[in-house]
Amino acid sequence: MTAYFALFASSFLAATILPFYSEVLLYALLREGGDPVWLVTVATIGNTLGAVVNWVLGLFILQFKHKRWFYFSDKQIDKAQSWYQRYGQWSLLFAWLPIGGDALTLIAGVMKVRFAWFILLVGVGKALRYIVVAYLTVWTA
Repeated sequence: MTAYFALFASSFLAATILPFYSEVLLYALLREGGDPVWLVTVATIGNTLGAVVNWVLGLFILQFKHKRWFYFSDKQIDKAQSWYQRYGQWSLLFAWLPIGGDALTLIAGVMKVRFAWFILLVGVGKALRYIVVAYLTVWTA
């Protein structure tokens, strides 16, 4: 049970802005003979819920854009929103990418993407990534 909790926690943290890689733990647990279906499920749920944190932050982040400490410039925000409008909600299928994936989920909150649609697209993308990791781990064993 501890292994599943550790995988959930690492998957959750990996979906936030923290530099964390849950695939390494998933790989190790699979190599130890863990159940691929349960491990992929736990990792997917944790990673998707971590992305929800970014989505919620995105909902409220722009109210601070005129504060001196705010990290993003108006130009960066406009560019991100323009990019998101061009590629649309389907880009959330790529929220699992190590570079840019967290930004996608944050921008989805800024753009007020419907929560159900967000969960569906992000969850599918993240599940497919973990399925590929599990398949390659088990197949190469």
